[in-house]
Amino acid sequence: MGAENNSGACAIIIGMSDTGEKIPAAAGRISTQEGNAAEIFEKSQDAEKNAKLISKVTRSGHNSTIEHTVFNLAFKDVSVFTEQFMIEYRLASFTVKSRRYVDFGKSGYFTPEFKCSEDKKLFTDTMDYLFAEYSEFLSAGIPKEDARFILPYCLRSNFYCTVNAREFLHILKGMLFGRGRDYKELYTLGTQLYEQAEKLAPGICADFFTRRPAFSDKTAIGFAFNNCACDKNDESDERVKLISYTPEAEKTVAESALIWTRQYTASSIERIISDKSNVVKILNAVTASGRPRPLETINYTFRINGVSLSTITHFARHRMHSLMVPSLTLTDRKKYILPETIKADRNITLRYRKAFEKIAELYDTLRAKGYTEEELVYCQLSGNTLDIVSSMNGRELMLFFKLRTCRRAQWEIREIAVEMLRLLRKISPEIFANYGPGCYVSECPEGTLSCGKAKEVKEFFKDL
Repeated sequence: MGAENNSGACAIIIGMSDTGEKIPAAAGRISTQEGNAAEIFEKSQDAEKNAKLISKVTRSGHNSTIEHTVFNLAFKDVSVFTEQFMIEYRLASFTVKSRRYVDFGKSGYFTPEFKCSEDKKLFTDTMDYLFAEYSEFLSAGIPKEDARFILPYCLRSNFYCTVNAREFLHILKGMLFGRGRDYKELYTLGTQLYEQAEKLAPGICADFFTRRPAFSDKTAIGFAFNNCACDKNDESDERVKLISYTPEAEKTVAESALIWTRQYTASSIERIISDKSNVVKILNAVTASGRPRPLETINYTFRINGVSLSTITHFARHRMHSLMVPSLTLTDRKKYILPETIKADRNITLRYRKAFEKIAELYDTLRAKGYTEEELVYCQLSGNTLDIVSSMNGRELMLFFKLRTCRRAQWEIREIAVEMLRLLRKISPEIFANYGPGCYVSECPEGTLSCGKAKEVKEFFKDL
């Protein structure tokens, strides 16, 4: 499996804006110097002068200038935990090797440091067992997207990230000074990236360590309720709960649309929307529009319970929403998802459950030996679950449902998305009656990969 060798795990800057630091330097000059944008850029060709200027500008707090430089990063053979950490940064773009379609049986895994060889062997024996079971599940006909749930969070991952320099430095702060510092893998990768960036963009990275402000991105924990202990065995919560939403959302969207597109006065709008048929007409026009910005004025917050770690990454790929994922140190190893394909085979079900028992046993054993939660973050499986919170506006929900209620979507997030839509149709039917998968909203976008059951899908969502 390659468990003994982590030397291949690294983060590499494989690309950078071909203008380097020229545009950030020109941006620092344009607000105070004569000349047009092209002329000022032509005067910003001296690398040494540019670096000094950028350092001066950013020291004064004008960090938006460095957003004009972009880095392309490659993460090679890092752990899935690192992948999870990275994709939570909302202002970066990611492309990840899919565990739904690729066989990860021989991908290998990241091995953290241990106090003794006995503990390390306990870890590697467990991981080798899990990878062997994963391959056996595939051989038994279990789909990759379901067999992956027994892959551990030390599984090696490969992905690309593209990010502007300002957000790049923010990520580095998180890795080197913030919540990532407690994880040796993240700290090492952050150090690698900084050392490369310092050579490529000395002005952007100037004084990164010496003048950094106080920084912490760790979750606030300054509260506790002693008389209301958390009952980890309470399974009474529904899968999806709508925590809050915009009241009178239909009127909000309609009024916003009339202001935005027609500049109607308040009294005129009041007369128009007093007729409900007019509101429905406006809503239908907005949701059918290629630029439905009035939908951004309404917001919905969900609590979603028991989401597998794998499916949390599907939520994280939606960049334009607020997603709160608890620290992976809070995972209960005894809670996990059970796919129907696993449940259909009694022998496979027993082996599947045993995999989660083994990882929980490994965690308990190493925890008893004094290892920290951060050191044991790799001792959990992709099928373990956490509860998350997601807030989206009406426009982002339209895209979310187009993708995630489609039959090609991963089944777990599809089930969740359908339930989310069901709840929304109860409170704002005039808006969300128009929401659903691509084939329901307009036409199927999947081409040759279409399920071929558009009529059946439309009937399902019409009656949802």
